[in-house]
Amino acid sequence: MIRHHFELRETITTILADEQSHIDAAVEGIVRARQDVERCIAGDPFFATTFEPYTPESDTLVVRRMVSAADNAGVGPMAAVAGAIAWSGVEAMQKAGAKYGVVDNGGDIALFSDHELLVGVHAGGSPVSDRLAFAIPPTRDVLGICTSSATVGPSISFGIADAVCVFSPDVALADAWATAICNEIRPDDTSVLHRVDLLEVTGVFCVIGEWTRPYGVLPPLVRANVKSDLITAGMNL
Repeated sequence: MIRHHFELRETITTILADEQSHIDAAVEGIVRARQDVERCIAGDPFFATTFEPYTPESDTLVVRRMVSAADNAGVGPMAAVAGAIAWSGVEAMQKAGAKYGVVDNGGDIALFSDHELLVGVHAGGSPVSDRLAFAIPPTRDVLGICTSSATVGPSISFGIADAVCVFSPDVALADAWATAICNEIRPDDTSVLHRVDLLEVTGVFCVIGEWTRPYGVLPPLVRANVKSDLITAGMNL
């Protein structure tokens, strides 16, 4: 397996593949998607700043995916940008003939695999952080596993959750709903979960301190020792 770290401005990724050509394909897909998003922002700066659903004039695939996901979850389209870009990367790997590919865009993951994968739960200062992982069965189709946190990373959050992990075949949608749920979820108020369409989002796992809440259908959760050096982060801190 090849592990490749790739950064392009705010996009900070770890790419996993069996062949260098598949890594190259992922990078090309990520760059194309990011360029499409940047062109949209240049022509319509409001697209990059709003916290509400919004539709710009751009009709590129990555922007349309972000807009659709934001509409569904009730958030701004940039809440789906990392997942949408990761999705573009793994789709490029599939087109290049890969049977295995992972793009982790700062905790927003798109993957497909011909073997089981373990995806760890990183939840800041929570006692469960880096002690649990999801056992992802082999899948030919792309799966999105996106995480939002109010206590980890630079993203804007209005919530208190250490981690909200959302699973969906629509990676942009997983990203948008992770943000929406993280903004609202509380141990004494889980009503936001009832707005999630479980036909499109297959499952949600929430962590706030010692409190955890699974919702929907999730892959098996197993004990693990997640290595901190495998967590995707910028090299220039």
